[in-house]
Amino acid sequence: QVQLVESGGGLEQPGGSLRLSCAASGSFITINVMSWYRQAPGKERELVADVTTVGRTNYADSVKGRFTISRDNAKNTVYLQMNSLKPEDTAVYYCHAAAWVPARGVMDYWGKGTLVTVSS
Repeated sequence: QVQLVESGGGLEQPGGSLRLSCAASGSFITINVMSWYRQAPGKERELVADVTTVGRTNYADSVKGRFTISRDNAKNTVYLQMNSLKPEDTAVYYCHAAAWVPARGVMDYWGKGTLVTVSS
C-alpha cells in the first residue's frame, strides 16, 4: 500500500514559479514511475510529466522547456519545478505512482491533488 501527499500548490503570477512536491510512504519495493497529472476546470486530466527510477523524463509539449520533473529515490519524493507560469497552467495537479508492492505486483496510486492558480 502506498500513500501520496502533494504540497507546494498556491497562487502565483504569470511568469512566476512554483515547486510541487509529492512524498510517497507505505509498503512497497520500488516506485517504477512517478508522474504529475493535472486537470483544469472543464478539461480532462492530462499527463504533465513523468520520471523513471533511473531519471528518464517525459513532458507534455505544453510544458516542455518550462517545467522540470525530478525525484529523490532515497526520500521517495518527486518534484515538479514550474517556471514561466501561464494562466493556462491553472489546474489541480495530481501525483501518480506505479509501485511494486509485495505479493501484488505493480499497482497504481494517486494523490489527492494540490491546486495551482496562475493569475494576476
